Amino acid sequence: MQVFRWMQKQRWYFADNGIYSKLISVMGKKGQTRMAMWLFSEMRNSGCRPDTSVYNALITAHLRSRDKLKALVKALGYFDKMKGMEWCKPNIVTYNILLRAYAQARNLDQVNTLFKDLDESIVSPDIFTYNGVMDAYGKNGMIREMESVLSRMKSNQCKPDIITFNLLIDSYGRRQDFEKMEQVFKSLLRSKEKPTLPTFNSMITNYGKARLREKAVYVFQKMTHMGYTPSFITYESLIMMYGYCDCISRAREIFDELVASGKEMKVSTLNAMLDVYCRNRLPKEADLLFESACNRRMLPDSSTYKLLYKAYTKANMKDLLQNLLKHMDRDGIVPNKRFFLEPLGAFGSLPASPKPATATTGLSR
Repeated sequence: MQVFRWMQKQRWYFADNGIYSKLISVMGKKGQTRMAMWLFSEMRNSGCRPDTSVYNALITAHLRSRDKLKALVKALGYFDKMKGMEWCKPNIVTYNILLRAYAQARNLDQVNTLFKDLDESIVSPDIFTYNGVMDAYGKNGMIREMESVLSRMKSNQCKPDIITFNLLIDSYGRRQDFEKMEQVFKSLLRSKEKPTLPTFNSMITNYGKARLREKAVYVFQKMTHMGYTPSFITYESLIMMYGYCDCISRAREIFDELVASGKEMKVSTLNAMLDVYCRNRLPKEADLLFESACNRRMLPDSSTYKLLYKAYTKANMKDLLQNLLKHMDRDGIVPNKRFFLEPLGAFGSLPASPKPATATTGLSR
């Protein structure tokens, strides 16, 4: 905004749709819906006539707000308004944004209405249209709806790309429908597309959650045999997989090997190993690793503190909680209300105690 204000004061500046579109898009990504709306008004007051790209940015900005129901109504209102303006007709990007949003909201009727509207318009769906809707359905566990869109995609002679294969593999894996997941993987290997690291990472993770260690290890071996170099996400997937399969020592071996390799460590990798300890009810081991990481200047993030706070609360480890809160103070981490409220569900599994010191200590801070 400072750069924009500076530009407005220059002699060479003139109001431009492209600039406002980018600014509105940035505000949307940062959750600044009101600022996006103000920019839209500022644009119209400056004499600019909003085009399709500006409305697309505005719709996206609204859809990033917390009140999703209200945002969808607002977005659809802009969409209808665009249809009534000759110079600002919805394009395929507009449809893709709305279709994905309504699929995420599980509003099947509106998705079907938008598809019908798209079929009747001069705009043709593209691979992003189908992938966006299938991905939204898949992540919501709506497999039948996802497969319906896949059939629609094939009937329109639109060939799957690697994104299509990956989202299908991940969706079937999340539902532990491994027969279909493996069928899609075989189809991928027969196609002109090539697997990517996310392909293998997803399979390793989902096999791990189902405690199918041998299959997960096989996928990792196949990946390396095909010449792929594991990423830090791959190693995190392996750590989590071994954690799910009660092979905690093997998970720690992989973590220690990464530390010894001298490669730059991601805090997400530390969180993966801590999560393995916490999920397997080993809070003391998690605390030892946490202290070791801090001594090595491997800075934790808010997710680190959140998972440890939840685990220590569930285990009723008052001393560990006190120490964790001190770390948070030193690191300048200021917890919000949600940080403390989410772990409260863990108290249901705690034994009865006349003095719930752990809860009092946490909430009083």
